[in-house]
Amino acid sequence: MQEKRYSQLSEYELKQEIAQLREKSRKAEQLGMVNEFAVLERKTVMAKSYLLNPDDFIADEIYEIEGDPGSYFKIDYMNGVFAWGYRLGGDKEQEALPIAMLGKLKNL
Repeated sequence: MQEKRYSQLSEYELKQEIAQLREKSRKAEQLGMVNEFAVLERKTVMAKSYLLNPDDFIADEIYEIEGDPGSYFKIDYMNGVFAWGYRLGGDKEQEALPIAMLGKLKNL
């Protein structure tokens, strides 16, 4: 059976996938499988991104990077569930982040 892409899954299927990935990553962490844990965490972020609306993320806005306190990301443009832009205070190198990694700033 061929696996579906995240973009082809329903909301219910995405939530099921996220639950399975979280369980697998928990087990990988317990077993000390650092690389496996990192891959599963990244897959979880990607699946979560497909549950969000890309239209909620606006070019030229600044967002906090989830899981990296004090790091901020300015969006240049959106392409699907990826925000393209650069990290503030970084080397201005353009990169793409899944939108599930971005959080609204609280105090603006």
